[in-house]
Amino acid sequence: MHPLELFRYCPKCGSSRFEIHNGKSKKCADCGFTYYFNSSAATVAFILNHRNELLVCRRGKEPAKGTLDLSGGFIDMDETGEEGVAREVKEETGLTVTEAKYLFSLPNRYLYSGFLVHTLDQFFLCKVSDDSQLKAMDDVADSFWMPLDKITPEEFGLESVRKGIAFFLEAYKQHRI
Repeated sequence: MHPLELFRYCPKCGSSRFEIHNGKSKKCADCGFTYYFNSSAATVAFILNHRNELLVCRRGKEPAKGTLDLSGGFIDMDETGEEGVAREVKEETGLTVTEAKYLFSLPNRYLYSGFLVHTLDQFFLCKVSDDSQLKAMDDVADSFWMPLDKITPEEFGLESVRKGIAFFLEAYKQHRI
C-alpha cells in the first residue's frame, strides 16, 4: 500500500475529496491544496574513540529491537543535520559532539507505529569531547565500543545503516575516511 492511501482528508479544509494527484502527492478537489509525501530527514553518527573503535548501540525499541545500530534519529524542524546528529547522540549516549562532518546519505524505510516512514539518512563522522562517559539512554538498550575488525554489517537491523556501515568500513580501509 502506498503511504498516501492513509491520508483520507485534506489537512487544510478537512474535505474527503482528497485525491491522488500523482505518485507522490494528493490534491484536494475542494480547496486545491496539494500535499507532497516527501522523505523525512534523519541522521546517523559514526563515532570513533581514541582506540579507533566504533560506537555501537543496541536498539531498545521497534523497529528491529535488539539489533545493532548507530546513534542517530530524526532531525527536528529548524535544526541542521549537524545540530540534529549532535542532539541525538547526546540524548542516546550522553556524549557531547564537538564536530560533525557530513559523509554521505542513503534512503531508508522505517516502520513507526504501523506507518512506513521514508527517510533520507545523513551519515556524519563525529568527534566527541570525552568518550569515557558513555551510557545508554532514550531508545537505546545498550551502547559500547566495538573494534572495526569485529563489525559485521548484517548484525545491524536497519537497511540504510547496514549499507552505511559497509560503505564506511570499505572507505576506512582505503584511507578515504
